[in-house]
Amino acid sequence: NSTQVTAFLLQFFAESWELRLLLSMLFLLMYLATLLGNLLIILATTLDQSLHTPMYFFLRNLSILDMCYISVTVPNACVNSLTDNRVISMAGCATQIFMIFFCACAEILFLTVMAHDRYVAICQPLLYPVIMNHQFCVQMTLASVLVSLFITSAQTGNTFQLSFCQSNVVPQFFCDIPSLLKLSCSDTFSNRLLLLLTAIVISGSCFLFIVISYVYIFSTVLKFPVKEERGKAFSTCVPHIAVVSMFLSSGAYVYLKPPGVSEVVQDMILSVFYAIVPPFLNPIIYSFRNKQIKEVVRKIMLKRLPLRKL
Repeated sequence: NSTQVTAFLLQFFAESWELRLLLSMLFLLMYLATLLGNLLIILATTLDQSLHTPMYFFLRNLSILDMCYISVTVPNACVNSLTDNRVISMAGCATQIFMIFFCACAEILFLTVMAHDRYVAICQPLLYPVIMNHQFCVQMTLASVLVSLFITSAQTGNTFQLSFCQSNVVPQFFCDIPSLLKLSCSDTFSNRLLLLLTAIVISGSCFLFIVISYVYIFSTVLKFPVKEERGKAFSTCVPHIAVVSMFLSSGAYVYLKPPGVSEVVQDMILSVFYAIVPPFLNPIIYSFRNKQIKEVVRKIMLKRLPLRKL
């Protein structure tokens, strides 16, 4: 006597209108700041010839990805919260899951390649032009995208083979796999096993590679004779590791925790730390603390501003 679910209802940021309005405005400001910051990075690394290096090539790709990543969740969630519209179609939910999982997977792969780039630049500077040549950079980018597409297609297809015949209220402000697994009346063992294998093979190996890369980087930096250079390197590397750790730990908790009773508010807060905060922080950590980027952005802004006549 069950009824097949054809659409889902998403959660709002909060029950009270005042808190929903406040959170929506906060997330919209973060969204606009993310778009502006990443757009400036894309323009700077594209227009300035001095920034046509492997490091800025990966930064540009990361910025494009981050703009897509945060655009999948925030605008729709804010509009829904402000207009009291909670409905999302089955196709819309599938599209959102595909895009979120793809962006998250590509994000960690890009960050891993960027950690390798920094390792080669600091630990093997003489071999840097040979190892990090343009062909290698393009190949690693394409490989990251293709691997992400393959994994995401498998995860999304496996999720929507399930039957949803119970509640259609998704305990999240966007569609994600863990939330839908809670609503399924099918056996979800294979889905959770696939998530676990993906976490171990992709996220776990990438995180281990990033940590090892930075261990070598730190050991090399400690040998620098100038104290200021050591401090500059540490101030750049530590925030990188902090954002990667936050991104992976919050995502791993939401996606890998065993099925059972969980707090919706807690899951929603944790999802902010892997779906919204990393794209917002990446331009600040990876680029706007960089003198070359800041100088090029300043030049771009000055060219666009009209000169006042005295």
